[in-house]
Amino acid sequence: MRPGDLVGVTSPSSGVGADLRPRLQAAVKVVEARGYQVVVGDCMDGARHVSAPAAERARELMAMLTDPRVRAVVPPWGGETAIDLLPLLDWDALREAEPTWLVGYSDLSTILTPLTLLTGIATIHGNNLMDTPYEPPPGLLSWLDIVAMEPGTTFTQISPNRHRAHGWDDWATQPEVSELTLDTPGRWTRLDGGGDVEAEGRLIGGCVEMLCNLTGSRYADTTAFARAEAPDGLILYVEACEHDAATICRNLHGMRLAGFFDAAGAILVGRTRAPDLPSLTQHEAVLDALGGLGVPILADVDCGHVPPYLPIVNGARGRVRHTADRDELTQTLD
Repeated sequence: MRPGDLVGVTSPSSGVGADLRPRLQAAVKVVEARGYQVVVGDCMDGARHVSAPAAERARELMAMLTDPRVRAVVPPWGGETAIDLLPLLDWDALREAEPTWLVGYSDLSTILTPLTLLTGIATIHGNNLMDTPYEPPPGLLSWLDIVAMEPGTTFTQISPNRHRAHGWDDWATQPEVSELTLDTPGRWTRLDGGGDVEAEGRLIGGCVEMLCNLTGSRYADTTAFARAEAPDGLILYVEACEHDAATICRNLHGMRLAGFFDAAGAILVGRTRAPDLPSLTQHEAVLDALGGLGVPILADVDCGHVPPYLPIVNGARGRVRHTADRDELTQTLD
């Protein structure tokens, strides 16, 4: 992207209520301060769980993703049921269009991951528009940094070893807050035993609660993607939003049985605040479902619903390193 390029804002899932419109405007100003123009679509209503009927949301998203003037589409956040858009999108038209960045996480995984798997277009699993005013901590980048990179660029992000374990900012009363509160130290954790990890592969993944509903369908066929684009294997990443450990365990088992992890050379698991059970922790749930795959599994990675946000480019070549004193992810945009 270049200064003057157009960024589209639409809500394929949940819109923005009146009390949080000032935060939306603050986020738009941050994007404009980078030299981009911003257009906000019509599908933005925050009164219900979706911003508009499915046909309208699909039509507006398609229009932005296929408009050559729009160079990135950045929804305000996720939501609950973006899955209703999948059969309404024209995947052939998306495949043939000039590639446009799509950015987000949470329910946006429902669209981000299929877009990369079905079309080969890179997408960014990273901070949503409403998170964009936050300054990334040292070692991490914003999606705004990544979209401005040249093709072929290699960049490395290093975990700041701190995260936010408690509370959230009140955007209704502090719409322009830009400093992340990182109140708790914490490293990435190797779950499967062993020491250092160094693994390479193309990156693909997203939110467990969303992707578990797509596995076994054409919208989440990671095996076919690996066969076509990553014969040396994938680095798969998953992260949980809110489901308890037993539910996440079942979800991951189902994804494994459907072949989602068949091409994995390593698995990254995002840090989560989702609840443990007295007899099963979130870490144990991951091991129960995926420990038998025989690949390195790194948990508490800085991607997903617990700030800070380590943006991951779906489709990029990745190299993950975990040592006694350093956690890093290197990505190459090729």
